[in-house]
Amino acid sequence: MMWIRSFLRGWLIVAALIAPVHAIDAAELAPASILASLASDDNSARNEAIGQLGLLGSPGGAEILAALAGGQLLVSGNTLLIRRGNQAVDCATGETVSVPADAQPVTLNNRLRRTLQVAQASSDLFSTNAPTRLAAAQRLQKEGDPARGPAIKRALDLEQDPGIRQTLRIALAATSIKSADANERLSAAVLMGESLDAGFRPVLSAMLVQGANGSPAEPDSRVRAAATMAIDKIDRHQSVVSWVGNIFYGVSLGSVLLLAALGLAITFGLMGVINMAHGELLMIGAYSTYVVQLLFKSMAPQWINWYVVVALPVAFILTALVGMALERTVIRWLYGRPLETLLATWGISLCLMQAVRSLFGAQNVEVANPTWLTGGVTVLGNLVLAYNRIVIIGFALGVVAVVWLVLNFTRLGLFVRAITQNRRMADCVGVATGRIDMLAFGLGSGIAGLAGVALSQLGNVGPDLGRAYIVDSFMVVVLGGVGQLAGTVVAALGLGALNKIIEPFWGAVIAKIVILLVIVLFVQKRPQGLFAPKGRSVE
Repeated sequence: MMWIRSFLRGWLIVAALIAPVHAIDAAELAPASILASLASDDNSARNEAIGQLGLLGSPGGAEILAALAGGQLLVSGNTLLIRRGNQAVDCATGETVSVPADAQPVTLNNRLRRTLQVAQASSDLFSTNAPTRLAAAQRLQKEGDPARGPAIKRALDLEQDPGIRQTLRIALAATSIKSADANERLSAAVLMGESLDAGFRPVLSAMLVQGANGSPAEPDSRVRAAATMAIDKIDRHQSVVSWVGNIFYGVSLGSVLLLAALGLAITFGLMGVINMAHGELLMIGAYSTYVVQLLFKSMAPQWINWYVVVALPVAFILTALVGMALERTVIRWLYGRPLETLLATWGISLCLMQAVRSLFGAQNVEVANPTWLTGGVTVLGNLVLAYNRIVIIGFALGVVAVVWLVLNFTRLGLFVRAITQNRRMADCVGVATGRIDMLAFGLGSGIAGLAGVALSQLGNVGPDLGRAYIVDSFMVVVLGGVGQLAGTVVAALGLGALNKIIEPFWGAVIAKIVILLVIVLFVQKRPQGLFAPKGRSVE
C-alpha cells in the first residue's frame, strides 16, 4: 500500500505543476490590456483592441476574433468569455467555466465590423487550415497595408507550405513597397515582378511618375530600374494570358459553330438544300433543354444537376422528327429549285419562331447551368477557363467522332456517301434516295438540336437564337467544302479562333466583316473550299 500512496502523491504533484503551466499558456491568448479594452464600453478602445488582436499573430488572438465575428464572445463585468455550448472559456485564464447569468455578447457596429474583417485577414494567417491561410495571404496581398508587415513576417517564419509561402512573400512585398528603406523597396519591386500579377502594375507605375519638380516619385535609381523590369515582366505575361484566353474562347466559339454547321454540312452537301430554317432547329433544341429543366425541377429536383444529360437525346429526337417532317412535306418537292427552297425554308423559319413566341413568350428564358458546369479552372495566374466551355469543346469533338463513324461504318453512311458522290448512279443500283434524303435530313436536324443544347449553357434562350448562327454556319460549310466533314471541323475552329483574335483590336463588327472578306477572297481562288469533294458529281 505504501507504493500506491507514493504513486498517487506523485501524480498529484505532477498535476499541480501542469495546471499552472496550462493557465500560463491560456493566458497568452491576448495581453490583459487588449482584453480589458474589449470588455469596456468604449467603442474606440474596442476598435483599437480588435486591430491589435489582428497584429498579434497568435492562434489565441485568431480564436477571440472568430468568436467575436460569430457572436460567441461574451462579456461579464470585466471578464471576457468564449461561449462553447453551455459553458465558456475565460480568455484570461483559459479555464472552462459556467456561463454567468449576466454575460452578454460583445456588440459590433459598422466601424467595428470593418476593423474586424481586416484583423481576421491577419489572424487567419495562423489558422490550422491551409486554404484559410492562403485566402488570408491573398487578401493582404491586395490590401498592401504596411501595418500588416510584422504579422506577415511572423506567418512567413512559421509557414511550411511552398505555395502559401510564395503568396506571403508577395503580400510582404506589397507592404514593403512603401518602406523608407530603399533595399526593402527594391526587394518588393522584384517580388512584384515575379508575381506576374497585373494588380501591382499601378503601384509600380506610380514609382516612375515624375513630380511637379521633375524628379521621379521613387528617388533610388536601382528601385526604378527594378520597377521598370517588373512592369515589363507583368506586361509580357498579360500578353500571353490575353492570347491564350482569346484562343480558348475562339476554339469555344468554333465548337459552337461546328455543332451548328455540322448538320447543315450533311443536308446542304447531300441534297444541295439551302435550309434557312436550320437556325430555328437550334432554337428548338435550346427550348427542349428549357422544358426538360422545368420537368426536372417539378418532378425530380434531386436530379436537377443531370437534366442536361437527358436533354441531349430529347433535343436530338425532337429536332430530327421536325427535320424529317419538313423534308417530307415541303423540301422534297423543291429539289433542284434553290431559290424556291430558300424562300420556303425562310418562311418556315418565321413560322417556327412565331410558334415558339406563342408557346413560351417573346422574352428570353433562362436555362441554368448545373453545378458541374459552373465555375472554371484558373491557369496562368488569372485566366479562368469556364467549365461549360471546356465541356462544349469536348462535346463538339465527340459529336464529330460519332458522325464520322456513322458516315464511314454504317449502311446509312454508305448510302449517304454514294448519293453525295453520284445520286443518279446510286438510284440506278437500288438505293432508296428519297428515304435516305429523309434520314439524312433528320440526322442533320438532330445535330442542330444538340447544338441548341450546347448554346443553352452559354446564354439565355430566345426565339431569335438561331438567327445569330445561320450565316456563320453557311460560311463554315462553304469554306470547308460542301459535304466535307474534315473541312467543316477545320473551318469552324479556324473561323472561331480568328474571330476572337481580331475582336480585341477592331471590335466584333469589323471582325465579322474581315472574316467575310477573307472567305470571299478564298472562295474566289478555290471555289471547292478547303477540302474538295470527290466523285463524278464534281465534274
